[in-house]
Amino acid sequence: MKVLILPLLVFLSTFLLRADRSEDNFKIISFPEFEELTQQNSEKIRVFNFWATWCAPCVKEMPYFQNVQAEDQSLELIFISMDDGRKPDRVTTFMEKRNVTAPVYLLNDVDYNKWIDKVDPSWSGAIPATLFIKPDGSRTFHEGEVSEEELKSMIQQLK
Repeated sequence: MKVLILPLLVFLSTFLLRADRSEDNFKIISFPEFEELTQQNSEKIRVFNFWATWCAPCVKEMPYFQNVQAEDQSLELIFISMDDGRKPDRVTTFMEKRNVTAPVYLLNDVDYNKWIDKVDPSWSGAIPATLFIKPDGSRTFHEGEVSEEELKSMIQQLK
């Protein structure tokens, strides 16, 4: 009996540690909660990247965002998932497989027409899309995929 308990304890502790890590970096939010995030004061340039697990260009550019944020401590990166809020495990599994370390928020408000213009009036709703918010609160929005060099250039222009 003692022999079986040790492996079970190791398994459970590993599972709980992974669950804690995912919980720290993942949360399902409403659009009003997203708006609160965008209105928080910060000394950093905040980068909100809208993406989905099913969007190939989104998945392609995610490492660029993580690399740039790792190189530049003046940035705060937040991924906003547009996946189905009823299937959050799809996002958490994706995060683990792709080693996503930045916080990920799953936006559960599917009435896009109600809030897309509030993010930016020019946004058609297509993803990937990125909202940049400078420390002074001013916003810049980009719709479409970016290369790592384009992302670095956009951020440099914001500084």
